[in-house]
Amino acid sequence: MLTGLWWYKTRFIRPFSETTALFSGQQLRLPNTMAGAGKIRFVHFWDPACPCNVGNQQHLVEMLERYDGKVEFYHVQKPGSKGQLPKALNSMRHLSGLPGAETLPASPAVAIWNNSGELAYFGPYSEGAVCNSSNSFIEPVLDALLENRPVAAANTLAVGCFCDWQDVKQ
Repeated sequence: MLTGLWWYKTRFIRPFSETTALFSGQQLRLPNTMAGAGKIRFVHFWDPACPCNVGNQQHLVEMLERYDGKVEFYHVQKPGSKGQLPKALNSMRHLSGLPGAETLPASPAVAIWNNSGELAYFGPYSEGAVCNSSNSFIEPVLDALLENRPVAAANTLAVGCFCDWQDVKQ
């Protein structure tokens, strides 16, 4: 019994940051080659060293399947970090950077642009220690945009499992 509890703890329980993160999308922009009208664009910001990624990667796989052909999926890796997304996420296109991304407070995070090229959402996948489709902010945003309903949530405040995007200088 104790072995089972230890296995569960080491595999599924991750550090939880109780720090509040303010996600402000005022400076975030699509690269010129992607800007303007088009499909809905989804950009995943991630740091390979962040243990919080484990919680949202399965969620990302589910969204890739659900919105295939309707949404363009991209990812931006934390500058200077090393690592790769799991194979199940290989269909996401890599962006070497995004104008304004240097001001991100934390990851994992997501930015979503509507089909007019306007930033509709910027922030975390969810609030709390875990991320899945039942507590996600993302599916309601994508569904609204696909139904041509307006979304304006480019500045969000959340408490969750996050890792610093910017290197903390001492």
